[in-house]
Amino acid sequence: MRTRCSRTPGRSGPEEERELWRGLAQLAVGLTHAARGNVTGGARLLRRGAGAVEAWASRAARPQPYGMDLAGLAGWARELAQDVEDGGQDVDPRARAPRLRP
Repeated sequence: MRTRCSRTPGRSGPEEERELWRGLAQLAVGLTHAARGNVTGGARLLRRGAGAVEAWASRAARPQPYGMDLAGLAGWARELAQDVEDGGQDVDPRARAPRLRP
């Protein structure tokens, strides 16, 4: 079951940032799934979110919106997705949370 929050930045922020915020949300949900033991769903969302933020940064020509390092964030997500699949174990979200700024 999917839920949506009407107060997310992607819905209330600038239209040109909608895909960025969607990708960031996918990363957050992917980390949550991985922390709860959903290996397949967590890895899938982490990779999807990584692709979304990279695509947005490329199209928008803004690799660091709001000071966020999107390339670094995408790399973090792909590495975590691989670790989750390789280990098949729950993830400690506090220990594996990304740094958003360089």
